[in-house]
Amino acid sequence: MADKLVRGNSMDGAIRVFAAVTTDLVNEAQRIHHTYPVATAALGRLLTGAAIMGAAGLKNETDSMTVQIKGEGEITNLVAVTDCHSRVRGYVSNPYVDRPLNNKGKLDVGGAIGGGYLSVVRDLGLKEPYVGQIPLVSGEIAEDLTYYYAKSEQIPTSVALGVLVDTDNSVIAAGGFMIQLMPEATEEMAVQLEDILKELPPVTTMIKEGMTAEDILFRVTEGFSMVCENKAVVPEYKCTCSKERMEKALISIGRKDLEEMIKDGEPIEMNCHFCNSHYQFSVEELKKILAQAKKR
Repeated sequence: MADKLVRGNSMDGAIRVFAAVTTDLVNEAQRIHHTYPVATAALGRLLTGAAIMGAAGLKNETDSMTVQIKGEGEITNLVAVTDCHSRVRGYVSNPYVDRPLNNKGKLDVGGAIGGGYLSVVRDLGLKEPYVGQIPLVSGEIAEDLTYYYAKSEQIPTSVALGVLVDTDNSVIAAGGFMIQLMPEATEEMAVQLEDILKELPPVTTMIKEGMTAEDILFRVTEGFSMVCENKAVVPEYKCTCSKERMEKALISIGRKDLEEMIKDGEPIEMNCHFCNSHYQFSVEELKKILAQAKKR
């Protein structure tokens, strides 16, 4: 099933929903970071959640959103960054987490993350980015994002995310959905949606059975008059790093540190957290960067 992210609204404007298939995207993240299954599931869920949140909350080309989980377990840091086109990148602090299955027979993402908090930083090009933060509810990520929308955005929301990993560490199916109740929604609608969600199979089961993002959108809102908008995007794993960006990072560390590096007389290598690209800077290049830093 090809990766796709779709959005829809009920005819009366009371419900909005986003549904995504992200199997290729999460497979690419697994390939880049060489993650074991628990870390694959954790990173894949957050990347999928961020892709949906980007579609829901960003409008302009320059907007970005960073979703970060600071855990207290084996995964201490989990990051996903997205733009308005649901192009995402991310990393996990411990890609090699290996844990027994939890009591539901699932990959133990909550156990690997433990307690901690989730923060969302929306940079809309204003003077200050918008920052929202909540304590983790379960560390399973979907429940934590659901709680984030209820607490920080005051929007009744239900988020479901899933990543199914094969025995060879590749991803069989990944995706998710987010349903939000708008001010027009009634109590009856909320109850009707809750009943649908209780009976719903896991996201990965639906995708594995061949359901598309559109199929999932209509399945999770069965019984409602829904319209699927023609604003579908292909969510993808895309890093924005470059040698120029690394140069800017070097300028920002300050003259003193640059002078120390030049004094060592050795080239330096900088690595990108998001895609593991390596960038080398010779001593001559460092001298040019120092000259630029002095002009600031």
